[in-house]
This record gives sequence, structure tokens and C-alpha cells, in this order.
Amino acid sequence: MQPTKHVNYLLLYLPFVIALFLKSFPHSSYILAWAGSFFIFYVCYRGLIKPLPSDLPIVEQLLRPMFFLQIIFAGYMATTSIFYYIHALGYEYLTYVGNRPLMFGDVYESIAKCQRYYVLGHAAFAHGLLAGMRYASEKRYRIYTPSMSNLLLGISISCLPLGYFFFKFSSLSQFSVQLSGLSFVTGTIALAFAIREHKKINIWGGGILFLLNLLAALTSGFKEPIIICFLLLGIFLLPIFGKKLIPLFITLLIALFLVLPTFIGNFRRMVGKGVDPLTARNESINRIVNSDNLVKDLREDNWSFLTIRLSEIEMFIRFTESTPTFVPYYNTTLVKDAIKTIIPRFFWPGKPNVEQLVMTRVYNAGVVDPSSNVSAKPAFIVDCYLSYGMIGIWIGLFLYGYIAQKLSELAELWFGGYFMGTAVMFAGLFQILWRGNSFEFLFNAVFWSLVTMYLIKLIFKAKGILFKV
Repeated sequence: MQPTKHVNYLLLYLPFVIALFLKSFPHSSYILAWAGSFFIFYVCYRGLIKPLPSDLPIVEQLLRPMFFLQIIFAGYMATTSIFYYIHALGYEYLTYVGNRPLMFGDVYESIAKCQRYYVLGHAAFAHGLLAGMRYASEKRYRIYTPSMSNLLLGISISCLPLGYFFFKFSSLSQFSVQLSGLSFVTGTIALAFAIREHKKINIWGGGILFLLNLLAALTSGFKEPIIICFLLLGIFLLPIFGKKLIPLFITLLIALFLVLPTFIGNFRRMVGKGVDPLTARNESINRIVNSDNLVKDLREDNWSFLTIRLSEIEMFIRFTESTPTFVPYYNTTLVKDAIKTIIPRFFWPGKPNVEQLVMTRVYNAGVVDPSSNVSAKPAFIVDCYLSYGMIGIWIGLFLYGYIAQKLSELAELWFGGYFMGTAVMFAGLFQILWRGNSFEFLFNAVFWSLVTMYLIKLIFKAKGILFKV
């Protein structure tokens, strides 16, 4: 891979510079900043700064950070605010209904300012990905297995009870999320490989694991795990069935986006009233299936979802209004607190409650009333802003992209290439990077995912699954 001149990276920041130049015109500034993320995608995927990896066809390397991670993380962060902006203009879908009471003051300037931060963050993130992208040309390790679907099923079946076991012990709970995520990914990929290998028993086993993961996702109270279930399956079935599969999965994903807001809303309301998750899940499904006004319910719930819950720009606006005007920048405090959360409670019995630690800055900014029973964790870009403002966003998002890229490359180095390295280990253990989170939760998860990946490497070598070339 040829070296890239540092000046070429300035192309990524062009949308932010133009939007900043037009900050006196909030509507123009917002539109340019929002569209700027699509320009960044274009620059990355056309290879205008650095060529894309050529060791595999694009369709067979979609889970590398440049593709899946950037689209999910940066796309979610930087492009979903368009619905909030349309809502602020007084529209509901394409119908003008007038401005809402919650829209007041210089809301358009606030939206434009936060969108400029988003496109700056996206540019820095892509910069980090590209700067870190140096895939090794030679393999140090190889995976040996008579059947890949058997190996994947074995990993999934082994990790599932282990994740549950570790969850029951607070001193080992760091490994629970990682193993559960790995079981979820390997189970989904095992189904795709079983279909490729035409193994009926493995298809049944993989199908049951996929169904179990889907049912677990339906009781999580979040839409992302459900969507990711089908996204991963589609990515691994794509090389088998080709482009003819794309229309089917696009239709399926659109259907999920239409139905999930209503389902999740019903589920959360019932759980909030004390109903157990399994009953809430079944009842929420029944309400959708048996609804007499399904179209109306979906229309109302989806607009609320698109304008408030899909995008986090409203929360970001509140943080920017309070910091640094009323609440000073936190500087290195958030990073120091995040590093402390890595220490297991077994070694530090007096370790602060991480949720309460995160919510303190939410309360300080007035985003949520302390008396309310609501969790509103800041997004990664918000914590970057709260630390050092604009420069914090650039540093934080650059490091996010660079570290994610290096973790993917390390996984490929340890596990013999893209498939077992990035598609299985990186995707299974580092799922938190797809969506992001506040510093404390992210640092903890990434550190213990790295430890888990190293332990799995040792186990694979001991079992003869992994050997040096």
C-alpha cells in the first residue's frame, strides 16, 4: 500500500471548513455539514486519499472498519439529524404542521453548530481509519479446521453458557458481554457457512442459535441488536447468493425500521410498569399483529422515533448550551474516570457505580432531571466535546478511528486473516465500537475485549486450531 501525503487528508475536512465559513447562514451551514458526511464516504470509498485494501473483493471484506464500522458509527452519528431538522422546520414527514412549542430561540443555529461538530468528528474518524490502515501482506498464523461451520458452531455454543456464567459473578462480569457478543456473531456466521457447505444438521443448529439470539435481542429493549442480527446474516449470505439477495434484505431492513419503533415503545412501557421482559415481548408482538390502527400507530411512532430517538442531536444541543458557558470543560477528568473503570470490582470493592458516574455530567448539563428514572448516556462525540470542545472532538474521533483500525489489523494478524480475525473476533468482541458509547463504558469494554481476544488466541493455539506459518 503506497504512502499517502498528509496534505491529502485535508480533503476530508473540506465540508467542515465550508460549513464553518457559512455559520452566519444556519440553514445553508447545516445542509452543507450534513451533506458533507456523504462527501467523506465518497472520498473514502473512491480511494481518493488511500486505496482500499485489494487483498479481497469488496463484498468479502465488508466488516472491516472502513466499511461496516464507518457506515454504522459515523452514519448514525452524522446523518440522522436530518429528521430533527425537518421537525424543527415544522414538518411531519412531508406535511407542514407548524413549529412545535419545543422549538424556540436560535434553534437553527444550534442545530447547524452541532452538525458542524458531527461532520468534523466524521472527518477526524475517517482520517484515523485511513492513517491506521496498513494490512500485513504476509500471514503469521493460519486456522486449521475440517469444517468452518463446525468450528463456528462450537465457538457459539461454548461462549453462550460461559457468558451467562460470568454474568452471575460481578468479579468476572467484564467477560460476559464479550463472550455473549462473540456467541451472537459466530452463531449467525455459522448459519451462513452451513448453508454454503450444505450441512443440514449445521443449518438446523445455526438456525436455532440465530433464533435464540433474535429472541434475546427482542427482550433487550433496543432496536440495534435486532437489526444487526439480520445485517450480519445478509453480509455473509451475500457472497453465496450474490446481488440478487440485496433487494430482499433492503426490504426486510425497511420493514424492521417501520415496525421496531412501535414494538420497542410498547416493550419499554410495559417493562417500566413492572412486567417481566418475556411477557412484555410477547404482548408487544401481539399488539402489532392484532392492531386495528396499525398504519396510524406506525406513522406516529416512527416520526417520534426518527426525530427524537434515532438522532441524539437534541441532547448534544443541550450539552453545547451548558458547556462551557455554565459548566466548564472537564479536560482530562472523563478520560481518567474511564481508565479507572477498567479495574475489576474484585480488586476495587469501592469502585464507583459507572452508570451514576456518567449520569453526573448529564445532570450537571440539565439534560435530565435527577429525580427522573431515565438513563441518558452521552455519545462518544459529546464526551469529546465536554472534555476540550472542538479540539477534543478532533483528537477523540481521530483516535477512535485509528485504534479501531489497529484492533482489526491485530485481530487479522493473530487469527490468520480477515475472516477469523475481523469478521469473527473483531466483529464479535468489539461490537461496542459500531455504536459508540460514553468514555467509561467504551474504555472498559474495549480493554476487556482485547484481553478476551488474547485468551482465545492462546486457547486456539493450545487446541491446534491456530498455528504459525
